[in-house]
Amino acid sequence: MSALLPWLAACVASLVAAVVLWPLRQSTAAGPRRHAGFAMTCLSAGAAVACLYLLIGTPQAAAPRDSAPGDAAQPLREGIAALERSLADDPQRADGWALLGRSRAALGQADAAAAAFTRAVQLAPDDAGLLVEAAQARAQARPDKQFDDTALRWLQHALSVQPEAERAAWLLGIAMRQRGRDAEAVAVWSTLLPRLQPPAAAALREQIALAAVSSGPTPAAPSAAGIPDAANDLQVSVTLPAGMETSRWPAQAAVFVIARAPQGPPMPVAVRRLPLTALPATVTLTDRDSPMPTGPLSAHAEVEVQVRVSREGSATRGEDDLQSTPVRVTLPHRRVLTVSWPDTAGS
Repeated sequence: MSALLPWLAACVASLVAAVVLWPLRQSTAAGPRRHAGFAMTCLSAGAAVACLYLLIGTPQAAAPRDSAPGDAAQPLREGIAALERSLADDPQRADGWALLGRSRAALGQADAAAAAFTRAVQLAPDDAGLLVEAAQARAQARPDKQFDDTALRWLQHALSVQPEAERAAWLLGIAMRQRGRDAEAVAVWSTLLPRLQPPAAAALREQIALAAVSSGPTPAAPSAAGIPDAANDLQVSVTLPAGMETSRWPAQAAVFVIARAPQGPPMPVAVRRLPLTALPATVTLTDRDSPMPTGPLSAHAEVEVQVRVSREGSATRGEDDLQSTPVRVTLPHRRVLTVSWPDTAGS
């Protein structure tokens, strides 16, 4: 509880500032500048209180002793009640409803938070930041934590209003993946990638790679002469491990043919997904199978090829999956590559 006190103090200070300064807002400049100034004043008060608490406060003194659990949140509840009374008198304040939504979320009241954000969006339908917060609150209020159609529309509109909104792009990609629209998730996340710092970009690349695998192979694109360009193709002969009984594997089982950069990141530079029933088969990996357009198969001098049989059909490796012995090859590789399995693979 002590770790939450600075943020509870910040919320309370913001709410108190909103209630106290509410009658004075009419004396400030009219229009969006008045709204922004009022909201900034309230949030600044909250931030100042949180910083002061962290600097000179004594969190240990707030450790529960004889008091009932949850007492520390009582000032926040009182601030919420005061803010709701003010909103009842002046319900056309989008910033007030947004502050109420954040405060309700801080108390874990997901349904009330979502309702408050919905009111805020109705009053400020073109505020990209507000649309993103509202969409996330709406998803948090659902038992399955899924972005519904309304939340999806809010995220899409947020990006149309503010194309550089990173959080909107990230959440929109998640919403697309939840719907099985993995190719669209890859497209959204790929536009976000260049704007991220290296650690965040590396994490997003892994998600893009997983989404690209789930979306399936891209249809072959003929060259200008009408003949596929095979200069950078890598052919892999894939057979099942000796003694493997496919009847004992679930229907959703799948085979992944993966090429990675040797000693590079775990994400593939090319990957192809096949149903287990398609084996044996010869798979051709090309640049069209590269999850990252900026790092295609043809951009690598060497790759390490491996085949994985996934019991769950997932791009993420499972404990019961089977993996072939990795094979390193130099590109371009003109012969058909044959993979081998460890002796225990078929057991």
